[in-house]
Amino acid sequence: MLSKQANHALKALLELAADPGRWRSTHELAIAQQLPEPTLEQILLRLRRTGLLVARRGRLGGYRLAGPPREISIAVVLAAVGEPVDEHKQRSGSRPSSPAEQVTFGLQRRLERAQQMALEQLNLEELLFDLQSAAAGVEGGQGLLLG
Repeated sequence: MLSKQANHALKALLELAADPGRWRSTHELAIAQQLPEPTLEQILLRLRRTGLLVARRGRLGGYRLAGPPREISIAVVLAAVGEPVDEHKQRSGSRPSSPAEQVTFGLQRRLERAQQMALEQLNLEELLFDLQSAAAGVEGGQGLLLG
């Protein structure tokens, strides 16, 4: 469901969300998340242009979140990397002709709206909690993995 680019963006944002006040270089983020640095740089630039990140030049510079993780919805992140989830795909210009097609078409629209609402409500802070729970489960077997 998520593209490679969206996956990379979320991994980088989660790394930044773990310590939101700290400036992190592209190189540091790429190593921490095992991501290709040139690709990650392009993603970080897109996230900065959309206002999700702030950047600072220099030896102590890098990137950090523009706001608290709880205020960054996953829908906004996906839109920033070119995957808006609110766009309903047009069905080749034709309307459903039979009652069964109308029902399945309506179901598809309802599923798309439910997905959009879920992604708008889900934020980076919640994913960070899931990440920390998963890490605790791997490290000590006591973590609670939510999903």
